[in-house]
Amino acid sequence: MSHRTVGVCILGGGVVASGTIAILRQQADLLRQRTGVSFDIRHVIVRDPHKPRSFDLPVATDAAAAIADPRTDIVVELIGGLDVADRCIQQALSLGKPVVTANKSLLAARGPQLFALARQHNTCLAFEASCAGGIPIIAALSHGLVANRIDALTGIVNGTCNFILTQMSRNGWSYSHALAEAQKAGLAEADPALDVSGRDAAQKLALLASLAFNVRVREEDIHIEGIDRLDEADIRFAGEMNYVIKLLAIARRHADTISLRVHPSLVHRDNVLAEVSGSFNAVSVWGHALGHALFYGRGAGQSPTASAVVADLVSVALGLTKLAFTQLNIYPDQIAPAKILPFDQLSSRYYFRLAARDEPGVMAQITRILGEHRISLAAISQHESGDARAVPVVITTHLAREGAVAAALAEIDRLPSIMPPTVCLRIVDSPKEFAAADGL
Repeated sequence: MSHRTVGVCILGGGVVASGTIAILRQQADLLRQRTGVSFDIRHVIVRDPHKPRSFDLPVATDAAAAIADPRTDIVVELIGGLDVADRCIQQALSLGKPVVTANKSLLAARGPQLFALARQHNTCLAFEASCAGGIPIIAALSHGLVANRIDALTGIVNGTCNFILTQMSRNGWSYSHALAEAQKAGLAEADPALDVSGRDAAQKLALLASLAFNVRVREEDIHIEGIDRLDEADIRFAGEMNYVIKLLAIARRHADTISLRVHPSLVHRDNVLAEVSGSFNAVSVWGHALGHALFYGRGAGQSPTASAVVADLVSVALGLTKLAFTQLNIYPDQIAPAKILPFDQLSSRYYFRLAARDEPGVMAQITRILGEHRISLAAISQHESGDARAVPVVITTHLAREGAVAAALAEIDRLPSIMPPTVCLRIVDSPKEFAAADGL
């Protein structure tokens, strides 16, 4: 096997960049034996050159000069954000230099333009580390499942939210306590809004759904609800019914449309996703030929994400990424926009929690309204409360239309005997193929 050296410019000196540097240096012999390539880190670009680092390489601040250096063969963008990262990636691609990135926010917002720029300059863009940490889900959707018509994709793709929900479910922690512990553990930013609002999961779903369904998906196409308003009472009541609450990213095929949503969901304890705990991620995929496949692993953290970055570096250095880029019609600059099923036309089972005054006839009023909107009830339970003004009433339904549910709850919340707002969460079941195979 012939050996060659590839010059690497790393933009960023943070957690993932440090992990990438560690793998490239510590596993240099293994990588050379397996690939015939020696990766030479020629530049590390940081914002603050005086900040202590876990690596002993020299750092600099001039990204443009490092990218333009003739010794730079591949640019690795690990700075995150939009504008600065966008400028750096555009410069590299315009020079015909391939880019490896973990920046799901940038790809979700400007992916089609960046892929088109790469194609214009006969280079490529690799992005395995942008979704689900070290899980090779991008490779699976792009290559391993290429023979399948993907019918559904459901994932836990945000480790911060999954850690918070795990602690609330298993240990009875409050949301604020769990968030604070996630921040202490380095799983949540000081400003956790992108994670807990559901937007981080939605940006990842945009990338995954584009590959799964071969259509261009924007973040704006996705219905998004976060966990920041979730109440501990609903965690507890869900547990009493043998469910756990997870933040799910869901994409499903409906004839000639697809539905896209991110929201807290009740998942039955028998479902494999119910057991995904802490910062782990999992993505369930249903293909027409394969059936169900589950991709599970660490969805965040230094080493898992760096593992995906280095895998992309190898693929780019060997020419595999560019070959796929030129031969496969799966990238967002070449595919048609998705036809989205309006959210109010979706059907689901539902969990409602109402705060009802303890008065005669209240339940009759509630069931009348639900019946008028063709919402069939599965179960009703009343719970004790320390609040003398109202009693928590939990209702679960059979399949109902989202628009009908929204209209019914708006009417219920106008009743004098109800203290609004009524809590509404969706109960998410596995697609029929998986449910039948596993007896769910």
